[in-house]
Amino acid sequence: MARKPRKAAPPKRVRKAPKPLVEPELLHARKPATKKSRPLAVAEPREVEILPVDGDDSAPAEIVLNPEAAIALEQDHAASEDGDALLEAAEEAEAAAERQAALVPFDPLSRYLAEVRRFPLLTREEESVIAKRYTESHDREDAYRLVTANLRLVVKIAMEFARASKNLLDLIQEGNVGLMEAVKNFDPYRGIRFPSYAVWWIRAYIYRYLINNWRLVKIGTTQAQRKLFFNLKKETDRLEAEGFSPQPKLIAQRMGVKESEVREMQERMSHSEVSLDQPVPNTEDTRLLDVLPDPSNNPEEATAGEEFRRFAKEKVEEFARKLEGKELEIFRARLLSEEPVTLQEIGEQFGISRERVRQIENRLKKRFKDFLKGQGSDIERAGP
Repeated sequence: MARKPRKAAPPKRVRKAPKPLVEPELLHARKPATKKSRPLAVAEPREVEILPVDGDDSAPAEIVLNPEAAIALEQDHAASEDGDALLEAAEEAEAAAERQAALVPFDPLSRYLAEVRRFPLLTREEESVIAKRYTESHDREDAYRLVTANLRLVVKIAMEFARASKNLLDLIQEGNVGLMEAVKNFDPYRGIRFPSYAVWWIRAYIYRYLINNWRLVKIGTTQAQRKLFFNLKKETDRLEAEGFSPQPKLIAQRMGVKESEVREMQERMSHSEVSLDQPVPNTEDTRLLDVLPDPSNNPEEATAGEEFRRFAKEKVEEFARKLEGKELEIFRARLLSEEPVTLQEIGEQFGISRERVRQIENRLKKRFKDFLKGQGSDIERAGP
C-alpha cells in the first residue's frame, strides 16, 4: 500500500523587530544626562579648516567644523539640556511627594495608643509589691509604674462612653485623672487588685466630665439629678418594654427619687439652651430677655419687706436688753448667730449639761414669740 505524500511544512514566521517608540536619532538626545558633563565632540584634525581673520594676521584663527561635526555637537548640547531638565523634574517630583506625605492628617488618638502600648503590664505579685511600697514611702516612681501599667484600662472604659462625647481623648484624659486619684487612695492590704479598685474612680471622673460638659448650663448638680441624668432614658425604655406608661410618679418609685425631680429632669433634657440675647421672631430690636417676666418684687412689696426687717431688728434688740447672764449668751450664740455654737460648748462654758442648755433655749424661743405677739396681733401674717 502506497503511503500518502507528506504535506510540506508551512514556512516559519519570522517575527519582525518591534518598531521603536522613539526614533533612533532621538534616543541619544532623550537619555538623561548625569551630573558630570560629557566632553564635547571634537572633529578630527582633517575636518578642521583654520581660516585667518581678514586684515589681521595676529588675530586668533577661527575653528570651523564640517556639517557632520556641527550636527553631533548640537546633539550633545541637546542631550545635556534634556538631562538637566529631567533631573530637575525628578527633584521637583520628590519634593512634591515629601510635601504630600507631610500633609497627611495626624491622628493624635492613634499616636496616644501607640505610646500606651510601650508601657509594660504588671503581674499580680509586682503590682502588690509596688502598691505596698508606695503606701509606705510615697515614691513617685512607684505611682508612675502603677499609672502607666493601667493606661490601657482607661482607654477601654472610655470607649464605652465614646458615643456620648465628640472627643474620645477628653474622656481618656478625665479617666487618667481618676486613675491617679485611685493610686492615692488605694489600700493594697485589703486583698483586691488595683485595677478592680481603680475602675470606679475612672468611671466617676468620666461621669463628672459628661455631666459638666453635656450642655453649657449644668443639669446635674445633686446626687438624685446625676442618677436621673444617666438612668432616666434607660428606665423609661424599660417601663415601655414591660407595657407600662412611663409616668413621672412610676419612674420616681422605681428609681427612689422624688416625682418633682423626675419632672424637672425631663424638662431639662427635653429642651436645649436658648440665648437670652437672641432676637424675638418678627421683631427687630426686641430681645428675649426684654419679654421675660421679672421674678423680683414690685416696689410696694419691696418697701413692705424693708419696713418689716427694720421692725424685726428693733424688736430683737429690745428683747435682748431684757436678758442677762446665761440667757443672753444662749440667745446670741444659738438664735442670732449665723453659725450657732453647739450645746456642748455652751454647757462647758457655764458648767451645765447639754440638756439644761436645750431647755433654756426652748424657753427663750417661747418668750420671744410671746413678746412679738404682744407688739402686734397680725405679726404672724407680716413679713416678706
